[in-house]
Order: sequence, then C-alpha cells, then structure tokens
Amino acid sequence: MAYKGSCHCGRTTYDVEGEIDQVIECNCSICSKKGYLLWFVPRTSVAMHAPVEDLSTYTFNKHRIAHTFCPTCGAAPFGMGTDRQGNPIAAINVRCLEGVDLDALKRVPYDGRSA
Repeated sequence: MAYKGSCHCGRTTYDVEGEIDQVIECNCSICSKKGYLLWFVPRTSVAMHAPVEDLSTYTFNKHRIAHTFCPTCGAAPFGMGTDRQGNPIAAINVRCLEGVDLDALKRVPYDGRSA
C-alpha cells in the first residue's frame, strides 16, 4: 500500500510503500516527548518530494537514527538510520501519514530508555 506523508506545514512531503503490520511505541526520551509511533521500512520504500537537506537533524545517544524535523513547523515525519545488519532504513512517524487509523494499529512497546 502507498501512503502520503508530510510535516505539518507541507514543506516536507514524501510517499512510502509497504504494509503497516505494527508500530513501535518507544519510551526513550525523544520518542516519549514527541509521541512517535514508528514504522520501520527499507529506505528504498520512501520517495522524497523535497530534498532531505532541507530538514533539520537531531541525533543523540548512540547516533543510530538521524531524527529529522521540519525547520519551519517543527514536525518530525521520519528519521533515517541503519538496522543492525547495516541496511539503510527509515523510521516513519505514522502520525504524519494521511489516512492511517491510529487506533487500529498494533502497538509494540519498546524499552528504548534502557537500551
């Protein structure tokens, strides 16, 4: 399935392809403060409609994920990183996707605070 995503102001838009079978609800300091619900996909599943360079980036802790956010509205639609095997991935914030029923998603808790 194809999804359209964006930041709040629409400066950053993208499409992502795949099936959302579950989302990660992490309790680390950034995920809990921002309310992320993350869907991890191969980076090749994401088509950007604006240069990634137009986004601001924040990294912390182990610097495994580059948390991106729009410098205009502050919304954080996705992050970029690598999985444990070194494959490029995108951490999609499903709250920034159009037409997703958040209540219908299987939420998997992840203890990022202790990781």
